[in-house]
Amino acid sequence: MMKVEARTVAGVEGVEASAASSSASLTATSASLDGGSRARRRTLWGLEPAQLHVRHWAAHGVQVVQQGEPSQIVRHAELFLLTDPRTLALFSLAPLMDTLNWVKPTVLFVRLHDTRERGYRERVVTDEAGKFVRFQRVYDAFEDYRLARVVMTPDREIAQLWQSSADPLTAWRRLRRYIPRIERATLSVEGTVYDRAADREVALFLRDLMGSWKRPDATIARAERHGAEVWRDPTARIAADAKFIGAVWVGAGREVAGGATVIGPAWLWDDESARPRTEAIQWLEIEPQELAPAAPLPRAGTVLDRAGKRLFDIAFAVAALAMSLGLYPFIMLAIWLEDGRPFFFAHRRETMGGREFPCIKFRSMRKDAETIKEQLRGKNQADGPQFFMDEDPRLTKVGKVLRKYHLDELPQFWNVLAGQMSVVGPRPSPFKENQYCPPWREARLSVRPGVTGLWQVKRTRRAGTDFQEWIKYDIEYVETRSAWLDLKIVLATAYQIIRKATRS
Repeated sequence: MMKVEARTVAGVEGVEASAASSSASLTATSASLDGGSRARRRTLWGLEPAQLHVRHWAAHGVQVVQQGEPSQIVRHAELFLLTDPRTLALFSLAPLMDTLNWVKPTVLFVRLHDTRERGYRERVVTDEAGKFVRFQRVYDAFEDYRLARVVMTPDREIAQLWQSSADPLTAWRRLRRYIPRIERATLSVEGTVYDRAADREVALFLRDLMGSWKRPDATIARAERHGAEVWRDPTARIAADAKFIGAVWVGAGREVAGGATVIGPAWLWDDESARPRTEAIQWLEIEPQELAPAAPLPRAGTVLDRAGKRLFDIAFAVAALAMSLGLYPFIMLAIWLEDGRPFFFAHRRETMGGREFPCIKFRSMRKDAETIKEQLRGKNQADGPQFFMDEDPRLTKVGKVLRKYHLDELPQFWNVLAGQMSVVGPRPSPFKENQYCPPWREARLSVRPGVTGLWQVKRTRRAGTDFQEWIKYDIEYVETRSAWLDLKIVLATAYQIIRKATRS
């Protein structure tokens, strides 16, 4: 049994002294690596670092799938993380789950932005006589260090397609060839990527893994809790007066003697003579991870706030109708000359509490618009439940003008007077669209929908982000709404309309 004597062990076991950034370094213990081949044979609880990476993701219901490492694609995994064989990756699932749950792509391409300072070593350079010349900073080579790509998918067949590819390049080409563009989504998030072929990268991975993975026993049966941040193998022997500061993982066959102080993050590799056999992951017995705290409910606002907003809505709607009623005969005549009656179109939308109401607009589309919509479903450019096309053939010539200058929405001020809508609020949506995300639905239906809103003035229409922006700005408005914000949105809307008019 390998033993840690009564001394202070600081930092990460198993790496050379090397700088992790310009201001931080990892301190080596006496058990430094003597070569890459030996490092790759080292295990903790019978698992190599890459296997610990697999167990970490399995604890979140995610199976890691790579080329060259054939394993059964399990039925009980909720998601599959597709990576190349060289990459270890750590990142938060939360921003990805929003897209996976609401947009439901077959594959989600994830760009991981690594914001770490590059790891390096300081090497002494001497001349032929052995005289000091300078220090040389040597960086570990990992070409994709700053930006790495991984794929998330709920589809087992896609995971098998990735795994059976000859190499990562072939796998990426297969995904783009066989997965229709409409079934793909792309997201950029902050994450950390590590090169499993570099000893220092593996050490950094283990250090960061220990900081983020608080329950290794979820997928590693041998891991036993010894303290708040200490996990041990059942065969490890730890003296009663041994001290641990920070996160420490103790491998099989190791002994921490009395009086020893181990400063984390640190790990003690398995004793080679006591290395346990690797146990299969029991997917059906994985303990759930700790849940993230629930998001706070949007504030309801005081009675005075609501009364003030309602008075503003009435006053603004009366003024808007007084100024726009003179346009009604001309707009109605133009609609009738091109496509006949009806002049107005009323679509069922939801207001506060989910109550439905007829949202009134000037008709801007052909009478058979709904039939044509079904035929055009595959050409939808929106990334969510709504339908959008840059050149929508359902629009009439008059309708294009009405849409461009928002004249089709003038009748909605009658909805404002009726108390069904507000001047400013989330975009009015039908029941079907509101079911895509219950938290989003509850937030946006806690206030009246608006003729204009934060999403309308801030959206970018970038491909693949429209629905996400819709959700983001709706919730942001509900959480931060105020009279001042409403005024800014009204002014921004007026500016956009005037700018379009002057550019025509």
